[in-house]
Amino acid sequence: MISNQILQNTIDGLRGITKIDLFVLDTDGNFLAETTDETFDHGNAVQTFVNSPADSQTISGYQYFKAYDVAQLEYIVVAKGDSEEVFTTGKIAVFQIQSLLQAYKERYDKDNFIKNLLLDNLLLVDIFNRAKKLRIEMNARRVVFIIETSKEKDTGALETVRSLFMGGAKDFITAVDEKNIILVKELAENEAYGDLDKTAQTLVDMLNTEAMAKVHVAYGTVVDDLKEVSRSYKEAKMALDVGRIFYSDRNVMAYNRLGIGRLIYQLPLPLCKMFIKEIFGENTLEQFDEELLTTINRFFENNLNVSETSRQLYIHRNTLVYRLDKLQKSTGLDLRTFEDAITFQIALMVVKYMEYLETIEY
Repeated sequence: MISNQILQNTIDGLRGITKIDLFVLDTDGNFLAETTDETFDHGNAVQTFVNSPADSQTISGYQYFKAYDVAQLEYIVVAKGDSEEVFTTGKIAVFQIQSLLQAYKERYDKDNFIKNLLLDNLLLVDIFNRAKKLRIEMNARRVVFIIETSKEKDTGALETVRSLFMGGAKDFITAVDEKNIILVKELAENEAYGDLDKTAQTLVDMLNTEAMAKVHVAYGTVVDDLKEVSRSYKEAKMALDVGRIFYSDRNVMAYNRLGIGRLIYQLPLPLCKMFIKEIFGENTLEQFDEELLTTINRFFENNLNVSETSRQLYIHRNTLVYRLDKLQKSTGLDLRTFEDAITFQIALMVVKYMEYLETIEY
């Protein structure tokens, strides 16, 4: 069923053209939309008309019409007056409303199909048959974007995404949970991953500006077959998780650029614990103070450059060397050498991953 606001907009538009007042009621006689405050007392006229076999009828200076959703009676449209012009306007209103019902049903069917496609709930033969029925191209380049919002059921963000892609009749926008908006976008032959980055960044910027929503966007790899769309969706989900764990400062994550985070994300917990014990022994990260961890992260950001790191931290070079020596005594790792630095960096990421696993377990 379409919303009352859509019904109101439809008859307001017709009223503006024809100057004829219209009313839309449900089959129980309740007013859903009207073009004038002077609503009439229809008494039992609506119920009598509903029960009659006629599709239109004139009663007490008003013309009544039935609007169907296929064979199901959905609305009663009433036009004020009994002239031929009023009759024509009423028939146009019915046609418009029935067209809207059909369009909304088709949109719902497509939405349902895309959700089941993403969640792998369809057999291959079902995908082919339903895509053909809904006139969805099987062989087209597509990619899945996931837009994670900071609050649940963010209708403002959803409407902003729809407004951005409403011109693309071959794009699909849906949701499979409370916080994530899914965009299945069809791509032109010349669109590459650089273009996908721009699309993702546009989504972030527009949602921050228009919907005042803080979002993270992730996308999977490009697929050429409709049945592969679920794979792109799973990749986008992984990219979102990996970004949340290891790259929280980034707003856009691409599956094909997850780097070492992708490998760590797929490690079993026992192996993670074994690795951390090999690196830190009985020590834990909690034993390192915040100052030391900040120093280490900045040292990594500056590609192990002691002079640049000490300059950015506003400390003497010897102070930085002292902190690195202190860490070496504690762990046996000298971060000034590439091998030990990469080992420690991986260890930090593994600890983050273990902390993440603990949060989802509880």
